[in-house]
Amino acid sequence: MCEVPPDVAEVSPEVPAVAAPEPDDVRRRRREFAALLGEFRRTAVLVPLDADELPLTADQGGIRWILAFSNEPALARFAVARGEGDREWAYQRVLGARLLDAGVPAVGVPCGVALDAASGDQGVLFPPVMGIVPDAVAVDRAAGTREDVPR
Repeated sequence: MCEVPPDVAEVSPEVPAVAAPEPDDVRRRRREFAALLGEFRRTAVLVPLDADELPLTADQGGIRWILAFSNEPALARFAVARGEGDREWAYQRVLGARLLDAGVPAVGVPCGVALDAASGDQGVLFPPVMGIVPDAVAVDRAAGTREDVPR
């Protein structure tokens, strides 16, 4: 780690602080996630339906998660993990972009997408943050602007 000379350590209030560069591994993970998000947006996924023929969701930590699966074996793993592997599961094929851009806002509460739940390290969360879901429904947008979020 580099020592900052005492005469440079004090920053004048008129001079804005410069952000430290991101470590290489953080930049690499951001690029990997961006590529994964792009692939998800271009791919049709399976969205299981509940008894009312609405997308199956789960609530965790104040966020509602729309459950989506990359293929039937991933959905089957989820069904078995729930102890419901012996029943038929109705689902719709939905383009990932449509799920993020239209499905998430339609929920009316903070919502993201959980891809391949019950698939261990293969599962991915697409949280309701700017750059993933529409800014109008992102939980990290500027404070004081939530009044225009569709409900």
